[in-house]
Amino acid sequence: MAPDHHGATAAGEFFWLWLLLTVLWFAANSSLSPESIVTGAAISAALAYVFTRTPGPWRDVRFSPTRLYHFIRYTGVFAVELVRANISMMGYVFAPRININPGVVKIKTKLMTPVGRLALANSIALTPGSLVIDIEEDNLFIHLLDVKTDDPDEATRLIASPFEERLELTFG
Repeated sequence: MAPDHHGATAAGEFFWLWLLLTVLWFAANSSLSPESIVTGAAISAALAYVFTRTPGPWRDVRFSPTRLYHFIRYTGVFAVELVRANISMMGYVFAPRININPGVVKIKTKLMTPVGRLALANSIALTPGSLVIDIEEDNLFIHLLDVKTDDPDEATRLIASPFEERLELTFG
């Protein structure tokens, strides 16, 4: 019999989500003042309570130290990709002549959970030069400032693969 979500499993899910949100708060806020710590912990607790007690996409997410570790590694991968995309954008901005090929590409993700797909879409959208315009099942449609390929497999490799491995280990 599967454990209900009102027992120990729900408490564990609440704890890991609270911990993750609190760590994100500290990283985003860059302050360890007592007021910041109390505010971040309280807001994180409220969000964790809502997300673990209501049905929805977060019900599929399982929290554990291993998943938290992979999320932290994903954050590093995202930071590297963000810097690369910004350097690429600087190349376009400072080029004497802009040579771009804007368009929409379709990629196929191997991520199975809605939260994993959402995290991938947001990761792509937050990197300059790309914008996710639609998600249909396991397909993402992305507008790119400079399309390098129309092949969905190659586009998936170029756009999604830096994020997918860590997101799959984090969200499934």
